[in-house]
Amino acid sequence: MKLKLISCEIIYREICALVARSRNQVDVQFLPKGLHDMGSPLMRQRLQEAIDAVEESYDAVLLGYALCGNGVAGVKARRHPVVLPRAHDCITFFMGSKERYLEYFQNNSGVYFRTTGWIERAQALDQLSVQRTHSLGADFQKLVEKYGEENARYLWEQIGNTLNHYRKLAFIEMGVEPDGSFEQRAREEAANRKWDFEKIPGDLSLLRALVEGEWNEDRFLIVQPGQKIVMLYDERIIGVEPAND
Repeated sequence: MKLKLISCEIIYREICALVARSRNQVDVQFLPKGLHDMGSPLMRQRLQEAIDAVEESYDAVLLGYALCGNGVAGVKARRHPVVLPRAHDCITFFMGSKERYLEYFQNNSGVYFRTTGWIERAQALDQLSVQRTHSLGADFQKLVEKYGEENARYLWEQIGNTLNHYRKLAFIEMGVEPDGSFEQRAREEAANRKWDFEKIPGDLSLLRALVEGEWNEDRFLIVQPGQKIVMLYDERIIGVEPAND
């Protein structure tokens, strides 16, 4: 098959390793991780634009995205089937299945995850709160210029509060790391924050199945032309309904 994969850059190394070994022709377009911080309407718009621009010669469009804070809900398939994993967020990609992720989540509270992509391409942990809420970095002076000093100081203090429930940093080792430098950086971050550290073996099977075209219904959603993605409130996570346009 000839496939077009539109993916978040968080899984850059994993996708490149898998595509290089795929029996299919998989052409990849990576979008910046910062789409998540723009809010779901803008993320949905950017994904839709990328999907609509795919040439007709492809058999299907693959999305290297999960539900991602409802960012894919409303995305429509038009000329091609669109295929994506059933997952709430990208940690499922690294765990290999939504079931394994759920089991880990239920048995471990207060865990922040790191992978090569999160270390290379994500913003610093301290910036997440303000970025997601206000679509800007957590530079104090920029906050002052935008909101005034009193409001900026409040926002700055709130960043630290969002970290209080974390107690452990887990590095998910995917087998694509060139050396131990990524793990070491994760260990140092955990030590600096006085958190516990854990290394978890990753699982590429979900992403491998995506690029190999092994799209069973339990693990993947196939959106046919004329349908759009919707969020479901059960173990399926995402479903489809008519796009009506």
